[in-house]
Amino acid sequence: MPFRRLQAKDWAKIKPSLHKMDGISEKTMIEHYALYRGYVAKFNEIMEAIENLPPAELTPPRPNPTYSLIRVLKVELTRAIGGVKNHELYFSNLGGKGGEPPKELREQLVKDFGSVERFMQEFKATGIAARGWAWLAWDYDFERLLIYIGDEQNTFPVWNAVPVMALDVFEHAYFIDFGTRKADYIDTFFRNLDWDDVAARFEEVRRVAPSAPRFRVQFAS
Repeated sequence: MPFRRLQAKDWAKIKPSLHKMDGISEKTMIEHYALYRGYVAKFNEIMEAIENLPPAELTPPRPNPTYSLIRVLKVELTRAIGGVKNHELYFSNLGGKGGEPPKELREQLVKDFGSVERFMQEFKATGIAARGWAWLAWDYDFERLLIYIGDEQNTFPVWNAVPVMALDVFEHAYFIDFGTRKADYIDTFFRNLDWDDVAARFEEVRRVAPSAPRFRVQFAS
């Protein structure tokens, strides 16, 4: 079955507030959209290349972990789709007014991190330490929110964890506005965070049971 080509979303129309943020310029967002559209285009290109691989490239001894066409395409496929999904979550999370998280999310953050302030401190530190992404994810095994780090587009959070909030800390996300001041950029991210979007995602993933609970990690009692 032929794959369905991805279409880049028009974030300027979906969320006009992304162009009116406090401290993150319209120029940064325009350049960021261009990078996102590039990931969409490359995903489509790679998927088409995989579909058109001749049978010889799928038959031993051609597939090889050191180098082979199937390896290159599959590795770069994860990078491309990671670049799409990570950025779509990041854009969706932005364009808000910051402030305090809604009640249920705030209560969960307090339960899991001790306080909202402690959560923000850990999330900021993770973002500074990361080379690519910091995610807040609902982990079905631990039944709590956890902060995960990623150094590339295809460094995903662990299995059975669904991200509800994403922070892009690649230089392209902040260098135009902040230079090397990554910590200031993260403060500005929180100032423009759409907590309602994060809370809606949190409530949705918490309602949905893991698709394959029999594969969940078993902890010692």
